[in-house]
Amino acid sequence: ADPLLPRGENGVDGRAVRVGTRRSQLARIQTDSVVTMLRELYPDLRFEIAVAMSTTGDKILDTALSKIGEKSLFTKELENALERNEVDLVVHSLKDLPTSLPPGFTIGAVCKRENPLDAVVFHPKNCGKTLSLLPEKSVIGTSSLRRAAQLKKKFPHLEFRDIRGNLNTRLKKLDEKEDFSAVVLAAAGLKRMGWENRIGQLLGPEDCLYAVGQGALAVEVRAKDQEILHMVSALHDPDTVLCCIAERAFMKRLEGGCSVPVAVNTLLKDGQLYLTGAVYSLDGSDSLKETMQTSVTYPHQNEDGPNDDVQHVGITAKNVPGQAQEAAENLGVELASLLLNKGAKHILSVARQLNDAR
Repeated sequence: ADPLLPRGENGVDGRAVRVGTRRSQLARIQTDSVVTMLRELYPDLRFEIAVAMSTTGDKILDTALSKIGEKSLFTKELENALERNEVDLVVHSLKDLPTSLPPGFTIGAVCKRENPLDAVVFHPKNCGKTLSLLPEKSVIGTSSLRRAAQLKKKFPHLEFRDIRGNLNTRLKKLDEKEDFSAVVLAAAGLKRMGWENRIGQLLGPEDCLYAVGQGALAVEVRAKDQEILHMVSALHDPDTVLCCIAERAFMKRLEGGCSVPVAVNTLLKDGQLYLTGAVYSLDGSDSLKETMQTSVTYPHQNEDGPNDDVQHVGITAKNVPGQAQEAAENLGVELASLLLNKGAKHILSVARQLNDAR
């Protein structure tokens, strides 16, 4: 174990480490789980969970996420608190964090990934069914263009409609009204909320590729705050880090955001990282999908000195071999370039225009 943090001028000694979180129940559960891990690693430190704030994304509930057009929807207010030194670290769902963070911030830890797949929760009257068994014109709720594009193509007999709100709200809308036959949500969120028993169907990669970073929690810190950065880096899960670097690099090269359907599937096996990436038109009729792989087996070199703080798509992971991180990032960039050469830019720009016009 590392010696307890060095005493710096803003030494962690004698004061609490403040952790910022959003007000939603899932955000609180995710933050609590990270703080629990930190307390186990650093029993001598005090951790305080601060300011349960509501973010823009939590407040604007009558507009589709993809229409608000702000990538940092759920993260901006928390970053402001970080910048003003009101909190020392913030816990996010990695999929909510843009591929380029504002200057001065970095992702100091990516925790071990929960199941990244999407899951279908059915209205009680459809209990025991799967999407393919639902009657013609059944309405499926999802606020994700990525999910809708893939599922429209796969299940043309179904209709897809926006559903917003946090997990509690969406499940309530599903159960108490007759508007939706089912909703599609991230399995990870349902599991963390303790609602795994509501999952009626898990959508494998053949049905629905997932979102970049889905299922992983990220700890955002000030890039210059060496003590805090050093402290949270113990939470990094090396396999998750490499998968998510590849996914984020893929997304960044495509310039995909909330407003376009971009999806991935990663697998790390026997030192090989496999990345499948795809782009879709809004109705799913047009798509491009490819898989590439690279070796990520590199020894850990002591990389002291100025390249200490190399970020890969916003992630600082000193305890993961730098060459492996580079290989993962290059894999994402190369896969995106391959899709762009095959016409992905056209699919994405049409999707963006159509979405803006909706």
